[in-house]
Amino acid sequence: MASKKNRARSAREANPRKFKKKTSVLVIEDVEYIDYKDVDLLQRFMSDRAKIRNRRVTGNDMQQQREVANAIKLAREMALLPYSKRVASTRTGGRRGDDRRPRDEAPRDEAGDAPADETTEVDENAADETVERTEEA
Repeated sequence: MASKKNRARSAREANPRKFKKKTSVLVIEDVEYIDYKDVDLLQRFMSDRAKIRNRRVTGNDMQQQREVANAIKLAREMALLPYSKRVASTRTGGRRGDDRRPRDEAPRDEAGDAPADETTEVDENAADETVERTEEA
């Protein structure tokens, strides 16, 4: 008795052309040499987060994919392409809850009236100490 894997594989082998293989951008545009300075071409093989897309997605063969990957890596080294890109996403809250204050808001004192200003207190204390030291001398 054949397992499920073998049955699925035998069905695929019986009709191998159910899916159409993607054609590469390099074949369509007749690119003979992949240059690391051709940033526009190389960005077509990168995702929005600057990851190198795989062969299945781009449609490249092994040699083309190797050349594209090496050109992207060299362009990154020469600072023509980024290693990664920051993708802006909005946070939905999650586990933290709504009781937290926004990051740009200044911390408040115990009464909650005005922002606490700790730096002036430290500066005044330091100034008092320096005045006392000068009077002792």
